[in-house]
Amino acid sequence: MEPMDVVGKSKEDASLPIATMTKIIKEMLPPDVRVARDAQDLLIDCCVEFINLISSESNEVCNREDKRTIAPEHVLKALQALGFGEYIEEVYAAYEQHRIETMQDSLKGGKWSNGAEIQRKKQ
Repeated sequence: MEPMDVVGKSKEDASLPIATMTKIIKEMLPPDVRVARDAQDLLIDCCVEFINLISSESNEVCNREDKRTIAPEHVLKALQALGFGEYIEEVYAAYEQHRIETMQDSLKGGKWSNGAEIQRKKQ
């Protein structure tokens, strides 16, 4: 029987896209540095464990606040509780950037769908 790390999923099911992770690893290193496959696998496993740790702590923060949905604030509190407070500003900046990009994408999509809907109403 396989160990269960994530509720209802085996260790092999809970992973990150290898190609994407390999690309990120390569982008973070100087061009003349190569990383052994075993080292890449270890880094990916560490990332999965980190995500599981943050998710679990975020869920606990969420439960303590009697909420049912994990919000970004819960993740930030989890980072603080786990000793990653020095990264909160950078994480929050990335979150804000993501929100802005998502909002821009939805506005672009909204213009097309609203314009098409208005056009149909006029006909």
